[in-house]
Amino acid sequence: MTETNETAEQQPETAHTHNHDHEHDHEHEHQPAPSLNPELTREIEVEVGADEVSKAFKTVVKRYQKLARIPGFRAGKVPEALIRSKFAKEVRQEVLESLVAAPFRKAIDDQKLRPISEPQLLDMQLFDGQPLKFKAAFEVAPEFDIAGYESVHVAKPEVALTTEEFDAELARVLDGHATVEPVDEDRALVDGDWAEIQFRGEVKDLAQTVTEEGVTNASQSEPITGDDVLIEIGGKNTLAAFNEALRGTKAGQELKFEVDYPSDFGEARLAGQTVSYDVTVKSIKRKTYPEKDAEFAKQLGNYESWDEFENKLREHTADRKKDALENGAKDKMLEELIGRYHFPVPESFVQQQIDARLDRGLRALAQQGMKAEDMRKLDFGRLRAAQRDQAVNEVKVSMILDKIAEAEGVVVSDEDLDRELLMISIQSREPLETLRERLAKDGGLDRIREQMRREKTGSVLYEKLSS
Repeated sequence: MTETNETAEQQPETAHTHNHDHEHDHEHEHQPAPSLNPELTREIEVEVGADEVSKAFKTVVKRYQKLARIPGFRAGKVPEALIRSKFAKEVRQEVLESLVAAPFRKAIDDQKLRPISEPQLLDMQLFDGQPLKFKAAFEVAPEFDIAGYESVHVAKPEVALTTEEFDAELARVLDGHATVEPVDEDRALVDGDWAEIQFRGEVKDLAQTVTEEGVTNASQSEPITGDDVLIEIGGKNTLAAFNEALRGTKAGQELKFEVDYPSDFGEARLAGQTVSYDVTVKSIKRKTYPEKDAEFAKQLGNYESWDEFENKLREHTADRKKDALENGAKDKMLEELIGRYHFPVPESFVQQQIDARLDRGLRALAQQGMKAEDMRKLDFGRLRAAQRDQAVNEVKVSMILDKIAEAEGVVVSDEDLDRELLMISIQSREPLETLRERLAKDGGLDRIREQMRREKTGSVLYEKLSS
């Protein structure tokens, strides 16, 4: 349970119920207890009799008397008053922990309440010889009905791999193992060649002025330059203007031409602009592709023949396309479910989801090389706010899928869980039994099973609703 800062301000002579033995790498300030969704917040009042409080204090103090080692006093002979003074925070912490749980559990059972968030202790009053009084605030699960989920329509995408898609994937593999070699013969550039060029481009300004030196741009922009740049003549990614200008030229030629970039061009600086280029053709090169034979297949993996490699590549490419399209369709299905059911979302769950999303983001930044000191400079308030909408939707989806899993009777078998743990063990390189023991202690096994059940429910629902 969490004792809020409000309580600490009301009870300045007593300590928080949590300790701070852990180390920090930044200035620590007490943060208020996590906010709760008012629509889902319930509050109970609990009281423990003065006699029970006094008994708890005496029990804890006596144990400290036996265990405490204080210079000048024999073991077990430390005066009670000294124990109460020297270990006031620790004694209060243990008394609180021993007294709160049972009456809290009884109170929520009597009122038939089921907290889904960690209870926050409010208005804590704990003094030896006086009744223990406190309020506990927590969230409960929202009540909502999922009637009508079977009527959601999902369009089933066409997932079959086309010949063009496979050819493109094969070309990508071959291109990754191709070599670029210079063309020694004296000839002009033709389709399929690669021109190695040097260029300088000036973006033409809409506002131009005439000077003694000719027409110049009214505003000055940085020129676009490049050296030793390879351009494929006739390539599908090569702009038509470059193809037309370079085709038929030879090494050493200098060219001047303009390029009108489309408004939807990928580079924002050039989109919709006209650029005047000065280009020098430095050399002509050709790409040499490896032979599609058994020897090359063995270089690509454990394949005995080129046909075996092609079959596996076709299979993997088809699986990737199928997964991508079906995941996209499932996402649309879940979006429709989110829009159909409206209910308050537990704020504690939202904050946990934001934490998880930030953690994944920070891990990705660390893998990309960002240093810890740079991470600490990030605006975490802004980052958390940016994650909120998506986190809310993810929590809603989880709660909807849990309801549907009950309606559909979806379960995750022990065998399914074992296979998932084996995959996690392989990926994390953590021994399977060590992983299982660790997850069992921290509740991770239940969380993994829950997530697997939701994913399985999503798949079951997709197959049921798609057409």
